[in-house]
Order: sequence, then structure tokens, then C-alpha cells
Amino acid sequence: MPATPPTGTTTGATTGSTAAGPVPCRIVVCRDCCCGSPKVTGVDHDAQTARLRRAAPVSVSDCLDVCDQANVVVVRPSAAGRAAGGRPVWLGLVNDVPATEDVVAWVRAGGPGVAPLPDILDLYTFTPPGRRATS
Repeated sequence: MPATPPTGTTTGATTGSTAAGPVPCRIVVCRDCCCGSPKVTGVDHDAQTARLRRAAPVSVSDCLDVCDQANVVVVRPSAAGRAAGGRPVWLGLVNDVPATEDVVAWVRAGGPGVAPLPDILDLYTFTPPGRRATS
């Protein structure tokens, strides 16, 4: 089954790189009705988005319709990751700095299809409604 990109309208910068060269994958962050709003307390949403942007290109999306998982981060594979079978990985409840840093470390390691999903991030993964789980 082909990878299904996140639904929702995206805005904002979608380019970026690291000192090591091109970024291996891309990130989509939901920032709408619940994600990125005061409904999710104790999170500096702007700082989280900025931190992710320092690691990879980030698209900011309108509601991805999984509000019960706020804050939602979707890590999309690079071309090499897709060629290796990687698919977008949806992460929910990314609501603290350590979780954000775990996402950053995985993205810098190559992300879906290139680097194995760290066990800690497995706790955050979910399959959004209307999509089939991949193994």
C-alpha cells in the first residue's frame, strides 16, 4: 500500500538542513484546534516546533483529526527510507522535551525505513483512523 501523507492543510517553512547536509526525512506537526493550543498544557509549542525545525524540514498542518493524541507529530521517510519500505510514522502525545528530543535523535539517525524506531518512541506510535497498521 502506498504511503498516505497526513491529511490537513499545511503551512509554514518546509525546508531545512543540518550541518551534516540534507535532512533524511520530513516532519509534519499538527497545530490547530488541540495540538499546539493551550488545551495541551505545559508545552511550549513554538519551542517544540523550532526544535524540530533545527533537525529536519517541518510542515505545520491544520487539524489531522486525531485530537485525542495531541500533540501529533508525523515523521515521513526520505526517498531512501521509502525505497527501504519506510512509511510515515504517527506519534501522539509528544508533550514534553524528552519526547521531542527522542524524535529529533531518530530523525537525525535516518527515520522511517533507515533507522529502527527507538523503543521509547514505540510508546508514542499510533495508527490514525482510516489507515491500516503496517508492520
